[in-house]
This record gives sequence, structure tokens and C-alpha cells, in this order.
Amino acid sequence: MTGKGWQKRAPGMVGAIALLCLATVVQAEVRVTDFQGRTVTLEKPAERIIALAPHIVENAYSAGAGDKLVAAVNYSDFPPEAKDLPQLGGYKAVSVEAIVALKPDLVLVWRSGNGDTLLRQLERLGLTVYVDEPRTLEDVARAVRDIGVLAGSEPEATENARAFTRRLEGLRAEYSGQSPVTVLYQVWNQPLQTLNGEHLVSDVIRLCGGRNAYADAEPIAPKINMETVLERDPHAIVASGMGDNRPEWLDEWKEWPGLTAVKQDNLFFVPPDLIQRHTFRILDGAELLCRHLSTARRRLSAP
Repeated sequence: MTGKGWQKRAPGMVGAIALLCLATVVQAEVRVTDFQGRTVTLEKPAERIIALAPHIVENAYSAGAGDKLVAAVNYSDFPPEAKDLPQLGGYKAVSVEAIVALKPDLVLVWRSGNGDTLLRQLERLGLTVYVDEPRTLEDVARAVRDIGVLAGSEPEATENARAFTRRLEGLRAEYSGQSPVTVLYQVWNQPLQTLNGEHLVSDVIRLCGGRNAYADAEPIAPKINMETVLERDPHAIVASGMGDNRPEWLDEWKEWPGLTAVKQDNLFFVPPDLIQRHTFRILDGAELLCRHLSTARRRLSAP
């Protein structure tokens, strides 16, 4: 090409190159709306992610972003490779200095666990923060999809979220329309503690055709007393505890033979990691709970 020919074509070529570069930038930018209604934007998908709750760590792996995690919090134990991540303390006492030192592109925060104070601290330090707060089973799928978008692993996240949603719809079709069973979900025994209607566990109870006996209580994890339990007289009592084994204190209810749940032997256990973590595994816990409530329903209807 002659110099004159280049000069004639240069403006157009430069413009095309500029448009191509602009398109590349636009395509690289990622954006989602978090659970506080905040728009979270990154110039390009995150390469260094910190997750500040065990369930968020698990959801990052479900979103195909596990290899982007650079740190987590205590009890981040699923999947097994999550145990190898550096830990920044408990989710209620995270080291802000350690977070900053790791230079993350993105910090995934659990609002009701980490608290608003930490969120404000991280934002003041100029960090990009996504706030997670699932309250329904559909929200779990949404959280995984959002992480996939922010981490650049959207196809895998979307595929896994769809599989979760299909399984959820199947369980809902099978169980949610059955005759209602009133449920006391017991988090702990001393103090006696439950979860109200805003918690994700309450949505699992609804999925199984149950009713949370303390849906109207305050706050989200209220401490309750025996007088109100006797008054509300739940059809079933479901305990969580601290691990995979049925807690011994569940049998303490047998000291109250007047309760319907005790008379009908409707004292059940679901491992907390399968029902209290806001992850895809919650449908494993839901399936177990639904079977328990089907048993309770059958016993309640028997002569």
C-alpha cells in the first residue's frame, strides 16, 4: 500500500479499531444486582474473590468459580477442597486488614451474618462488594447465577442453577399441596431457639406442605419458651443441632407427653448443613424433611 493510500484509509481503519476496542471493553464489563438492590459492576470478571460465609464459598464452587477464591472463613468445609483456603476468622469476626492485604477484585458478603458494619467498612476501603441474603429457595439459584456472572463462569453457573430449579419444581409438585403439618423447627435446646417465617428454612417447610409454628415470631432466630410451645402445640418437631448426628436433646421433648408431636412420635432430625446452609444441598435436606412430614401426616391421620 502506498503512503497516499494508507493516508486515505487510515481514518476509517483507526475508527474501526477504536470501535473494536470499545466493544471488547463493553463485553468484558460484568454487572449484577445484589440482594440489597445495589448494582455491582466490575470492569472485567473477578480473578480474586473472597467469600465471607461457608454457604457462599460452597455457592462459588457451584458457580464454577472455586478456582477464583483466595480466602474464606471458618467452617468453610464443602466441597472438601474449600478446607484448603486461607481462613480470615469467623463470619462474625472477620479480619478487615487480612481482606485488604489479599487485594481481592470482589468480596462476597452475607448481610445477616457479617453485618452492615463490615459492609460499610469494606466499601469505604474501595472494595467491590456483593451482598448475599437468600430468603427463598429460588434465591439460592439466583445467588449462584450472580456469582457466575461476576466470576466469568456464567455458563456453568446457569446450567447448575437450572438443574437445581428443576429438582425444586419436582419436589414442590410432589409435596407442597398435601395437608398441612405444623412444624416447630428447633435450632437449639438451651436456650430454646427456632427460626421465623423470613428464614430460608421456613420456605423449605412450605415446600414440604408444612407450616412454621413460629412464622410470626421476631427476630429471625427467636428464643422461645415452653409456654408458647404448649400453646401452639406443633404437629412435628424437627431438630437441627451441630453435626450429622441426631442431637440427644431431641428426646427431652418426651417429658411433655401432652404435646401432639410427642404423642404421635413426630420428633425428627435433619442435619443442619443440609437445611440451614443456603446452597444447592438444601434440596437434600428438603427431601429428607418432606419425607419426615409425610410420616407425621400419616401418623396424624391414623386412628
